[in-house]
Amino acid sequence: MVDKPESVDSPDSEAELSIEAKLNLETGVIEWSELVRHFARGVVIKVETGLDLIEVADCLAKDDTEQLQLWLENKSVSRASDDDARDWTAREPLFWCVVTAPWVLVQEKSDHMTVH
Repeated sequence: MVDKPESVDSPDSEAELSIEAKLNLETGVIEWSELVRHFARGVVIKVETGLDLIEVADCLAKDDTEQLQLWLENKSVSRASDDDARDWTAREPLFWCVVTAPWVLVQEKSDHMTVH
């Protein structure tokens, strides 16, 4: 007899999901206009293209300061700046977004189409 896999909706399977899997389920696409209030609070973290957004969020959630420090030093992860905000306001790009409270991690979509 073959064991049936647990349903993804069952409470036991949710508890067994890794932090990375949970973050992946909580990732979505967001417009700059929806991020402005988070930027005003100073909690938007920019993740450069080429890095895995979920990997960065996972490191942040696990408080992997060694890896985070490397990314901060090479500027592939940084707090969104006023210059970023001006650029994003002018271009209105779409972002992949995931929240690792209190931080909102964003990565500009490279194949975006502006939504109005």
